[in-house]
Amino acid sequence: MTLIPNSEADAAYIIRNAAGDGKKLALCGGNTRAGFGNAGEPAEMMNSTGLSGIVDYEPAEMVMTVKAGTPVAEIEAVLAANRQMMAFEPMDHRGIMGTLGEPTIGGVFAANVSGPRRFVSGAARDSLLGIRFINGRGEAIRAGGRVMKNVTGLDLVKLLAGSHGTLGFLTEVTFRVLPVPQTVETIVISGLDDAAAAKAMAAAMALPVEVSGAAHLPQTVRFRFLGGGLPEGEATVLRLEGLAASVSVRAEKLAAVMEAFGPVSRLGLEQSQTLWRQIRDVYPYSDGTLKPVWRVSIAPSAGHQLVAALRLETGVDAFYDWQGGLVWMRMEADPEAELLRRYIRALGGGHATLLRASDAVRAGTQAFEPQPDAVALLSARVKQKLDPAGIFCPGKMG
Repeated sequence: MTLIPNSEADAAYIIRNAAGDGKKLALCGGNTRAGFGNAGEPAEMMNSTGLSGIVDYEPAEMVMTVKAGTPVAEIEAVLAANRQMMAFEPMDHRGIMGTLGEPTIGGVFAANVSGPRRFVSGAARDSLLGIRFINGRGEAIRAGGRVMKNVTGLDLVKLLAGSHGTLGFLTEVTFRVLPVPQTVETIVISGLDDAAAAKAMAAAMALPVEVSGAAHLPQTVRFRFLGGGLPEGEATVLRLEGLAASVSVRAEKLAAVMEAFGPVSRLGLEQSQTLWRQIRDVYPYSDGTLKPVWRVSIAPSAGHQLVAALRLETGVDAFYDWQGGLVWMRMEADPEAELLRRYIRALGGGHATLLRASDAVRAGTQAFEPQPDAVALLSARVKQKLDPAGIFCPGKMG
């Protein structure tokens, strides 16, 4: 059975009863990210879809307050009508995870979901201004506010973002929005190997042209994008956004510099929008399989080195976002968690998160990057304060 509270008071009542009875609760939104995290302990599901609707939105202020169970599609439609957007481009995980349902805004912030613009505009948590949530005692807590000047509880806001439902049940979120760019254009450099692509992307980011997306799509995945419509060879893609006149000038400058690396072509508005949406949603690995998929955050200069080292020892496919700092990696068989994390440490550190895997693989693999002892101790103390009975998503992150 799934528990669906229709108000914050209902949610608090359910949680108080669960704490009193020693019952465990698996918190979620639309459950489109089912399978995230460690296998955890059995728990009754409680979702936020009954808490839906826009509470406050003034386009001129570029701030929106909504109930946590509000579908992301509903929010995006309202924002689009006012030529506004969530700058952090929240990913839709349904394709890669093989799930159904509707993503909710509470789920987006609970998982700190961010897309290709992350490396210039910040993560989801950087747009989050305020929250309301229910802690493990069944108490309603408010943190943050509608503007950044109100910093009361701001650290608690950041703490809940990315906690995957282990610290509290989100009931309301307040976040910043930004204007939609007038136009988008993508510069494509063809035929670069991974190392050359890393150099090209670094050169592009050093230019005063405001690149808002930088990804490299090796030959193994290139044909999956735009229905195979990208030019032949590996594709290194760079996105420019803004006023049409500005984008035109910046695109000319960027293309001229990139010609030193390889053949250059350009994509217009519609193709660019489709391409970056497919990159955001990890379209090549939305393949209906349970082959392990990793989300690896590492220094942009080290991403291709990591993949090259792994390919000497195991079957792996990969492509790169965030100028190479985000590596989407699909393993052909074993997740190779120990091998992967050993190479990450050798290359200066980073984080590897297992997104997709079979139940058997997940049962024997730490989904989140293991924490140093001091950090783990601090995390446990925070968990004990907010969820003293340990009823929320037991074992999911710890």
